[in-house]
Amino acid sequence: MFGPALLFCPADRPDRYAKAASSADAVILDLEDAVAPGAKASARGSLIESTLDPARTIVRVNPAASALLRDDIAALQRTDFRTVMVAKVETEEDLVLLDGFDVIAICESPLGVRNADLLAEHPAVVALTWGAEDLVAAMGGSSSRDSNGRYRQFALYARSRVLIAAASLGKPAFDTVHLDIADEAGLHDEVTDAAASGFAGAMCIHPKQVSIIRAAFRPTTEAVLWAHRVLDAASASPNGVFALDGHMVDEPVLRQARRILAGSDSPALNEGRSQTGLHR
Repeated sequence: MFGPALLFCPADRPDRYAKAASSADAVILDLEDAVAPGAKASARGSLIESTLDPARTIVRVNPAASALLRDDIAALQRTDFRTVMVAKVETEEDLVLLDGFDVIAICESPLGVRNADLLAEHPAVVALTWGAEDLVAAMGGSSSRDSNGRYRQFALYARSRVLIAAASLGKPAFDTVHLDIADEAGLHDEVTDAAASGFAGAMCIHPKQVSIIRAAFRPTTEAVLWAHRVLDAASASPNGVFALDGHMVDEPVLRQARRILAGSDSPALNEGRSQTGLHR
């Protein structure tokens, strides 16, 4: 699966395709909100002509309710792109036209959030994500964040519901975009929380946000060393539960340690560790 940094690029800006693809782990070519109604047709034409790697490209299509989805799919059928991000998904009926595609469903309306578990069960859905701004607009609100720039409770609920719905089916969830490009500290805090909570990655709207997302999802040296110590101690312990540094260690803690090592890109730290729990 893609990640951790998924970068949006307007589909009607083919001049930006290559830079976006080289900047992030995957590029999301956007046929929806980033493209004005009068530019939809030319955006589809640019999509058809694109030579981007399908394995690292996602196409965000318009919602089923917009009547634009059929044209988006017709364009996609003329390409090798087979992973689509579907805007404003609410029910299984919104996915009936997407047979043959891998779908990342965006839960960004009250009904979509409520049905997150049902959407996660759909065989075409490979991942979930969510959107705060469309959600607050659909609820009649005026802002998804408080005066301190933090998400309001309804947004945190939606975020958590989508994450848990995806995880319950063993599917990844991606956190939504941080719209304030200049707020690097805020982005850092959000994606650090996303990584710790179990999100597979996060979407972004500017190349400068990519490195912050990647850093947040990369285990720290301290975390990798801790994971090695835990799993080495587990290998030497005759019991299922044991204490390490005054803390109880059981299977949930071991799973956390294995996940840290699985996401580590520090070969020097992992060298010579073939007998640890990473390979259990």
